[in-house]
Amino acid sequence: MEYETYVIGDIHGGLKALEQVIDKIGLQENDQMIFLGDYVDGLPQSAQVIDFLIELDATFSCIFIRGNHDFWWQQWLETGHPDPDWLNEGGSSTLLSYQYYDKKQLEKHLHFSRKLQNFHIDDRQNLFIHAGFTSLAGPEKEISPAYLYNDRTLLETAMVFEHLQNFQTYPFPVRLKLFNEIFIGHTPTVKFGSQFPMHAANLWDIDTGVKKNGRLTVLNVKTKHFWQSDPGSILYPDETGN
Repeated sequence: MEYETYVIGDIHGGLKALEQVIDKIGLQENDQMIFLGDYVDGLPQSAQVIDFLIELDATFSCIFIRGNHDFWWQQWLETGHPDPDWLNEGGSSTLLSYQYYDKKQLEKHLHFSRKLQNFHIDDRQNLFIHAGFTSLAGPEKEISPAYLYNDRTLLETAMVFEHLQNFQTYPFPVRLKLFNEIFIGHTPTVKFGSQFPMHAANLWDIDTGVKKNGRLTVLNVKTKHFWQSDPGSILYPDETGN
């Protein structure tokens, strides 16, 4: 049966933005959603985002990728001890969102966190990953999973290649050649002055910076049509968005 696959960028505690984009795409029973990670940290509804995703997963086909912020969040759920670096990178807002959650609810969220995948490769040889990878043999051969949700060199490689081919023909980068298309988050496109998904070579950056006064984006993998939420600064006017 025909179905659509949608890829969703970094949410960062923006439940209102998530609800908006899910409502806009009009999900059908057999559609699939692939979330690129960073569900928490930044905007004030991180715990509530996880509740929403758990409910969504019970009804629709969902794949959840692990982001660097999700790694910190899971560490806290596992140990009860927040990493100081995490607190400085938005973790404080996540802890605040959990202030009324009991042990049973925390265990439910811990179970969800343990199901997160470091990457996903579909039957069309498309890669879905939070940040990137450094191994020329692909993400399966990465020396450490931390690179998969922290690397920015894959995006940089695609952007440089896109620029260079305006002048003459260059060999297609080895890492990019491994896949048909690659979909990432992690690096907000607003850093490059764009609130829309960025495309370079065969790579798409879907993190349009809802945490940084940008928007949340969901993109149809096949057609590349995309939908966006209102800016995070409008949805959460009392937040800094940084």
